[in-house]
Amino acid sequence: MKDKWKAGLRYSEDFKKNAIETLLTSNMNMNQLSEQLGVSFSSLREWKTKYLRRSGSIKRDGQNLSAAELERELQALRQENEHLRRQREILKKALGILSDAPQPNGMP
Repeated sequence: MKDKWKAGLRYSEDFKKNAIETLLTSNMNMNQLSEQLGVSFSSLREWKTKYLRRSGSIKRDGQNLSAAELERELQALRQENEHLRRQREILKKALGILSDAPQPNGMP
């Protein structure tokens, strides 16, 4: 059994495929998914790399996009989403500061 485990045969191909499809279609990052599934981050990264190399193209909006292109787009969108969240938090804090009632002595 140890030889099977060392050879990477611990998880079935279906399990690996489902894990990567979940990664690509959900809002979870690799750390979150690896913790949820109980697999190592490096295993999940390796599975993703192999999956993206093997997968064919997907037709979307009249264009054929590879899984690698979709992954790059997803990464860019996640980064933009995080940037927008940070901006929103800054605006909330600024609004809170600006909307405070003036101090009795006239100082802000």
